[in-house]
Amino acid sequence: MLPTSSSAKARSGSHTRPNSFLPHYLRRIVKWQQMDIEYTFWQMLNLCTSPKVVYQHTKYHKQTKNQWARDDPAFVVICSLLLIVSTIAYCAAYDHGAGHAIFVVISVLLFHFLLIGAILATCCWFFTNNYLREEAPNSHVVEQRVEWLYAFDVHCNSFFPMFVLLYVIHYFLSPLLVAHGFVPVLLSNLLFMAAVSYYHYLNYLGYDVLPFLERTTLFLYPIGVVLVLSPILILSGFSPSRYFMNMYFSQSL
Repeated sequence: MLPTSSSAKARSGSHTRPNSFLPHYLRRIVKWQQMDIEYTFWQMLNLCTSPKVVYQHTKYHKQTKNQWARDDPAFVVICSLLLIVSTIAYCAAYDHGAGHAIFVVISVLLFHFLLIGAILATCCWFFTNNYLREEAPNSHVVEQRVEWLYAFDVHCNSFFPMFVLLYVIHYFLSPLLVAHGFVPVLLSNLLFMAAVSYYHYLNYLGYDVLPFLERTTLFLYPIGVVLVLSPILILSGFSPSRYFMNMYFSQSL
C-alpha cells in the first residue's frame, strides 16, 4: 500500500528541514538581540548539575518546534566566548609571546571545539542513523532521523562540563597539577578521567532521549576504556596536565 500524501509530505519535510534550517541558524549568530541568553545559562548550569532536566526540555522543544535541534545559536556563541576568555587566561599565565598566544586561542576555538566537534557530531550522526534507528513498523509511520545539528548540539552540551573541569578548574589547580610527584599525577589523571567520562555520559543522555533510537548504551562504552586506562597512566607517571601544557606552550614542566 502506498503512503498517504500527508505522510509523504511529512517524510519529505523531515529530509528537507535540516538543509533549510541551517542557513537560518547561521544568520542568527550575528543577531545577538535574538538569542535567549538567560535560557542558555540555565542550560549550562543544569548540564553540570542536572543534565537529565536539560534533555527533558529537549522533548518539549520537539513538541513545540517539531525539531530536536536548537534553533538558537546562543549556546555555541557563549561557549566560544568563554573558551576564548579561558584560553587567554592560560596564555597570560604560561605564554610569553603575543603572536603565539593568538595562535593558541584560534587553534583551541577552531580545532578543539568547532572542528573536532563537527567531526564527532558527524560520526555520531552517521552511526545513529545507520545502526541505531528502530525500523518503522509500517509505511504509514513517518521515518525519523537524527538531525546533524542536533548531533552537534549534543557535542556542545557534553563539551561544556568538560570545559568547566579542564579549562576553568584545571586553570586554578594548574600550579599543583603540573608539578612532579605522585599526587599531582594522580590528581591530573582523575580530573581528566572525570571530564572525559562525563562527556561520554552526556553524549549518551543526548541520544537516549530520542525515542526512535535503540542500543544507545553503546555511547557509555568509552567510559569503560577511560576507567581501564587511567590506573595504567597513573602508575606509569604520565601527567595529562604537563603533556598538554608542554604541547601548547612549549615549556619543560
